[in-house]
Amino acid sequence: MQELIGPAAADAVDFTALQNFAALRGQLRVSFTPRCNIACFFCHNEGDVPPPLVRIDRFQQPRPRVLRPDDYLTILRTLMNAGLKRVYFTGGEPLVSPMARPVLEQLPEQGPDTSYTLITNGTRVRANEAWLSRTRLDKIKVSLHYFSDASLNAIAGTQYGIKSVLDGIDSARETCARVELNTLLLRENAHEVPAILDYALTRRLPVQFIELVGTDFNEGRATSAIPADQLIAHLRTLSSEEHTEIAGVGQGRRVFRIDGIEFEVIHRNLGRHHVGQCGSCPRRADCVEGFWALRLDHNGGLQPCLLREDLRLDIAQLLSDPVRLADTVANHVTAFTEGTL
Repeated sequence: MQELIGPAAADAVDFTALQNFAALRGQLRVSFTPRCNIACFFCHNEGDVPPPLVRIDRFQQPRPRVLRPDDYLTILRTLMNAGLKRVYFTGGEPLVSPMARPVLEQLPEQGPDTSYTLITNGTRVRANEAWLSRTRLDKIKVSLHYFSDASLNAIAGTQYGIKSVLDGIDSARETCARVELNTLLLRENAHEVPAILDYALTRRLPVQFIELVGTDFNEGRATSAIPADQLIAHLRTLSSEEHTEIAGVGQGRRVFRIDGIEFEVIHRNLGRHHVGQCGSCPRRADCVEGFWALRLDHNGGLQPCLLREDLRLDIAQLLSDPVRLADTVANHVTAFTEGTL
């Protein structure tokens, strides 16, 4: 089993790197579970063993869950007080986890510029809409990588019908003031991208179109990745309102505004945000995203890089001491940005 990085020394703590990361719109991605009710072939599962791999090899299992609802809430309060502002709840599929409801119903009050986003495949939103509507969620982001039963099955390996996903989007709109879509650009869905765009325009839903990022888990389907060039050319026929965003963390993006609705294209040609640890990283050639998220998993690990499990920090042992927890995370982010981990 991968040995976790121990806690950093708590003396002379400098929160500058952590706060700069937050100021650059860095995300805290909180995974409730590695389990999912579908199995998209490209899933990286926030660095854990993804559902498609578990299906074909039962000997490969995700890490066991360590965190309880109160643990998640302690970590959220601590890291948000330390400066993190943008929190995304993920899985697996977060709504299949027993952690989702007790955590989301007790989210700490937001300070200025803070936000909570739930990322979901949409299939479980309707069943949970009553309590979801009472949470402090600012946004629900639904993955729509398909627009037919055939492409849903080809991409996610499931017999769920596309109607269950589209009904989940309708339910999300009834539940939360802000709903967005995200769509990976794939050979398997390329013929449906115009229909997804029309669907979003009709319902006035922003969409983030994303080029597929290669990981160890999806390298067998690398030929499924397609560039965004054709989509960008099409969007330019629909709008003259276009700008690029390359400041901040992660990959650069092109943003189009059509009839008042924003459509983003995450485009690897626009660069990414690398830090000190990336300079000598043996995985640098494989990395197209840079440093854009801190990933908290259900096992109590905090990971600044999806491709480097050896940089994963165990914070489960620090839950009884929030001050030490905040100091340790700040030191870890500082060391990562300076290249001294």
